[in-house]
Amino acid sequence: MPRRTAWLSALGIGLFQVIGSFGAADNQTDRRAIDAVALVLVLLGPAALVLRDRWPLAAVAAAIGAADVYVGLGYPYGPIFVSVVVALLSAVLAGHRRSTWSLAAAGYAGLVVAVLVDPRADGGPVALHLALVAGWLAVVLAVAEVIRARRDQLVARERAEIEDRQRRASDQRLRLAQELHDVLAHNISLINVQASVALHLIDDQPDQARPALTHIKEASRDALRELRSALDLLRHGDDAPRAPAPRLAELGSLVSAVRASGLDVRLELDGAVAPVPAAVELAAYRIVQEALTNATRHARAQVVTVRLGYGDGVTVEVIDDGVGGDADPGNGIVGMRERAAAVGGTLELGPGPDGGFRVAARLPGWRP
Repeated sequence: MPRRTAWLSALGIGLFQVIGSFGAADNQTDRRAIDAVALVLVLLGPAALVLRDRWPLAAVAAAIGAADVYVGLGYPYGPIFVSVVVALLSAVLAGHRRSTWSLAAAGYAGLVVAVLVDPRADGGPVALHLALVAGWLAVVLAVAEVIRARRDQLVARERAEIEDRQRRASDQRLRLAQELHDVLAHNISLINVQASVALHLIDDQPDQARPALTHIKEASRDALRELRSALDLLRHGDDAPRAPAPRLAELGSLVSAVRASGLDVRLELDGAVAPVPAAVELAAYRIVQEALTNATRHARAQVVTVRLGYGDGVTVEVIDDGVGGDADPGNGIVGMRERAAAVGGTLELGPGPDGGFRVAARLPGWRP
């Protein structure tokens, strides 16, 4: 609570208690008249409330102590207990639950003593009055507990929402980084291969270098489009316009682009094409793309076979006749595993049946 608010609220409670106490004195002529001591006791509680943010338990003790002494000296019953209510609420909301309940119990015991020693007691139903005070005190503390619990729930909910937004933002950044890696690594690999071909042919066979330069242009255009889409997503979040996600129907174009680099890529379809969720299609497409990128960059392969099958989902298999070897846990391999796992599928990596390297993914026809 800001200091100014604490001061203003304490001042308002103090004025209310002073004015109310004089009004109570007019209606309780059998009680002791309001004097300087009474005013000090009436203002002690509000004065303590100024410091309730820093020392909430001290504010409770001061407010309850002043009220008990006030009653014990025979002054008229009045709004002096308002500062007690505010102090109790503040202490419970500050987290001092057990100590506040203990101080409240001690203050009630002090009130019992004050009533017994009150020189202006009229011999009325003391037990009934004390029972009413006990009930009033229990209600105040119960309300404070309810408010505290509700506030804690709201704080926990806000914290959970913030953590969820941060997690979703982090997941989005990871997905974006994976998309950029897959797309840029693939297109840059093709550009690198085609540039090597163009450099080799530019002097002796310039006409044959033209197709390589054309493929470089197309690959760079695709890379720039994907990069622009990613940058828009970073700038504008989920409101950014997005390019359509690649589909398995576009595998033919992907294979043709890789084949233009000089690698013999064969695409085989097993079974009738069946509809699958877009997320599963994207995962399958990116796995094939990354496998072809690795074959182009590392395998020194001559022939790569891509098999696409439909059944209880989608199966993709990419086998090359290159140098083979174990799967290197680089970004590409990790990305393929994460893509398969994200849609509830599995991924197998390792040597092919006749040498080379094999990538096989089995993806369900539904998104978990």
